[in-house]
Amino acid sequence: MRSEKKMNIPPNLIAFLKGNDDFFIATHINPEGDALGSSLALSMALNTIGKSTVLFDQDGVPDFYRFLPGHEHIRRTCNGLQPSDFNLLLLDCNTPRRAGIEGLTFRQCAVIDHHETESDFGDVRWIEPKAAATGLMIFSLIRELGIGITKEMATNLYTAIAIDTGTFRFGNTTAEVLRVAAELAETGASPSFISASLYETWSEARFNLLRLALQTLEIRSKVAFTFVNREMFAKTGTGPEDTENFSSFPRIVKDIRISAFFREIDDDYWKVSLRSKGDINVSVIAVLFQGGGHKNAAGYFIKAPLESAKELLLTKVSELSESTLPV
Repeated sequence: MRSEKKMNIPPNLIAFLKGNDDFFIATHINPEGDALGSSLALSMALNTIGKSTVLFDQDGVPDFYRFLPGHEHIRRTCNGLQPSDFNLLLLDCNTPRRAGIEGLTFRQCAVIDHHETESDFGDVRWIEPKAAATGLMIFSLIRELGIGITKEMATNLYTAIAIDTGTFRFGNTTAEVLRVAAELAETGASPSFISASLYETWSEARFNLLRLALQTLEIRSKVAFTFVNREMFAKTGTGPEDTENFSSFPRIVKDIRISAFFREIDDDYWKVSLRSKGDINVSVIAVLFQGGGHKNAAGYFIKAPLESAKELLLTKVSELSESTLPV
């Protein structure tokens, strides 16, 4: 089976990849499945046509993603490297700051991303806000390059797409997404293995952290608030990577419109993850706090006491009329 619909891949991106040999592939801090799976699959594909790649993520690979083929090649530092010898491929984000590589100089820079909030960074830019996942874009790119997708690439790409579609539950799950997922399964990706790896291998410590987070649940005006502070991390022996998907759990409640999860970084400094249902575009809200993201999944950072941060968010939500918030 072959997927029929083709994305409009910029010709200068194809030329960039074919005309250079050394690539530094970086993705955002606190990486999740789309960032990791996309980076790994693209690295493998480029390696098969004789290109040299370095994989970088400042925060490394969380334990529960170490089933991804090739994860051991992702490095957390640039020690021993000269970035100016490489061409940058920035995946699943569109600013060096989001990847923790601001200040580094590369030969040329290309961005491949699907977030709604954009920047003007990059000599070559391919931004597809309507793409369900960066992994879907990488799938099309590999095919456009004429590279055969291996079982290992398929596992990484299936994981990338599964994560950003809520394992095919979110509104961005289109017929095309399902066609690509089916093709990846035919190529060797195992949906049951990937699903079990993502959702049935939590450590007891991570589960205990979730229990503490859910105990903080507070609902105001159909907005659900939960948080994890540094004391909870210390009590459970967990870290920031263990909070992935915590923001999604309150959406189970029927009347919740927006879920806001606050993760403490420092004194009165929080990372806020927003999740919404249906037509509520939380990226519009995140932008008001200098953040960004997708229609139903976005985030930002805020320096304020927790209660004040909650009130500020509620104020912004109430200021946006029903005709402004959705798209």
